[in-house]
Amino acid sequence: MRIILFLFVFFNIAFCDYNISKAKTLILEFDKKDLLYITKDDKKINYFTNPKNKDQVLVIFSSPYKNYKNKYTIKALYKNNLEQNITININDGTYKSEAIQVQNKKVFPPKSVKKQIQDDYQEAMNVYKTYTNKALFNTKFEQPLNTFITSDFGKARTYNQKISSYHSGTDFRAKMQTPIKASNDGVVKIAKDRYFSGNSIIIDHGFGIYTQYYHLDKINVKKGDIVKKGQIIGLSGQSGRVTGPHLHFGIMVNSKQVDPIDFIEKINLYY
Repeated sequence: MRIILFLFVFFNIAFCDYNISKAKTLILEFDKKDLLYITKDDKKINYFTNPKNKDQVLVIFSSPYKNYKNKYTIKALYKNNLEQNITININDGTYKSEAIQVQNKKVFPPKSVKKQIQDDYQEAMNVYKTYTNKALFNTKFEQPLNTFITSDFGKARTYNQKISSYHSGTDFRAKMQTPIKASNDGVVKIAKDRYFSGNSIIIDHGFGIYTQYYHLDKINVKKGDIVKKGQIIGLSGQSGRVTGPHLHFGIMVNSKQVDPIDFIEKINLYY
């Protein structure tokens, strides 16, 4: 749904309220003229020009899946003391649950790989904290596969009846060595084997948007490569913590893991 916000000139402050589920995406439109800055809970945040309307800017909002707040406040500050206030209320959504059985060492890793796990995590977090202040794409995002979805984003997961987690992406059915396409243009930031996600590719698309492709059998790109939408970046597999061959596809926006199918639907309204 496209969210359009209007400033009412004979009030100094205008208010809007929205309700969304955790980890879902909300794209907010603001008038660009006389805009000074935009904040979330009083901290300045990034925004960019609407590709379809140069007189507007866009803010991509989502909450974390875990440890989110029930309410967030977005403020756009303009010249002449004009202010637009948006309250966003977060609910749990209707995410389902599932039990997963994998190799025990993928639930309780041996000490010998704990440094690798920590290094994998820190490397990815450093990537996601980096904000590329331009679009590296100019067309709609596409799913990397058009096959049956075997596990939706956000499911509460229990591994081997012992460890609780949640599904941070969308799993697509894919037999071994199915070609995997880049969802959009961008730059490869990670292309390597990681303990939990196996052979992994992470692509920066600009404006804080990153796509993730996990459990691959083969990686066809390397860190720093410029890729085009639809380019074959690897082959599906069953590396890492898996029950069988498939593709795990995820999207991170502004350091938050979001529902990738929902995000693509929302961002494609502007391209």
